[in-house]
Amino acid sequence: MTPLRLALLTYSSKPRGGVVHTLALAEALAALGHDVHVWTLGRGGDTAFFRPVDPAVTVHAVPFPAIDGEEVGERILRSIATLGEAFEPVRDGYDVVHAQDCISANAVMAAGASYVRTIHHLDTFTTPELAACHERAVVEPSARICVSAAVATEVRMGWGLSPVVIPNGVDAARFEAGAEDTEGRARWGEKLGPYVLALGGIEPRKGSIDLLEAYAMLRRRRPDLRLVFAGGETLFDYRDYRRAFENQARHLNVEHEVLGVVDDGDLPSLVAQAEALAFVSTKEGFGLAAMEALAAGVPVVARDLPVLREVFGSTVAFAESPIGIAAALAGAVSDPPSPDPGRDLARGYTWERAARAHVAFYEAHVAQA
Repeated sequence: MTPLRLALLTYSSKPRGGVVHTLALAEALAALGHDVHVWTLGRGGDTAFFRPVDPAVTVHAVPFPAIDGEEVGERILRSIATLGEAFEPVRDGYDVVHAQDCISANAVMAAGASYVRTIHHLDTFTTPELAACHERAVVEPSARICVSAAVATEVRMGWGLSPVVIPNGVDAARFEAGAEDTEGRARWGEKLGPYVLALGGIEPRKGSIDLLEAYAMLRRRRPDLRLVFAGGETLFDYRDYRRAFENQARHLNVEHEVLGVVDDGDLPSLVAQAEALAFVSTKEGFGLAAMEALAAGVPVVARDLPVLREVFGSTVAFAESPIGIAAALAGAVSDPPSPDPGRDLARGYTWERAARAHVAFYEAHVAQA
């Protein structure tokens, strides 16, 4: 196997699902002997990612200072232009350029490079600049990857294109270790008491208001349980949704804990200590956070989406509405299922396997170029 020189591009240095995917894939590709470079926008003054990256991977963090009062559409266009200008001088130095989101894909286009793209999930945007970014990033790549067959089907039905399906990996051992971290779990238990956890912040795609309403029903059975949100660093402006969420919380007289971005080293024990993970997104591409929870031995209640049925099968409980989510959470915390099937499933999704599938995809793409 001839080593490839690869550029993986992502829009942020913060802990979002696509960024987690990019870093783990880059490290697994480097472990196979390839020369891997990750390009990102260093948001908020960042000069590195939210966690240490294997030194075998070269990181390029392009400065991207915040601008007070900048609208979302303006930020999208500035993101594309800034990353594109930085990448243009080196665009021809890679065998494969691989964009992981619509912003990095548009940046690569602006730089004049041919590229492949992973479509993690499809979404509907109202901001015109973001809607246009999303459309171009589906139509313009020379080849596409999806992390699930369900999303690949959406792309085929919507655009007549046929992506290759390469599932995510998961660092199952890391989250299994979180379950054994008695000290870390004890700290979370002391701080929070028993809790239901949601990851990804308070935003429309995460179904946060549905979860809030479900929790209001759940607490009638389990008044000791808290509702905890972790994560949530995002490029987009969800202030209106957050206000609606807080208004509904006051209406329901529901208190909740918002931790924000949790240190990467503390995340496995936070997940492992939860009574259940509520994973009620309205759109997903794979469900990495839910797979990590299964690896930690934590019951998962998921939105009943085709993609999550495909990935998780019978290892999670499914629900569609707040009343169904409440019932499924009540069952998960009162009579937890055996963790073994979920852990076995998570162990099967390795990043090495994902990296080898990507290398085969890259080599076929280079051969056709």
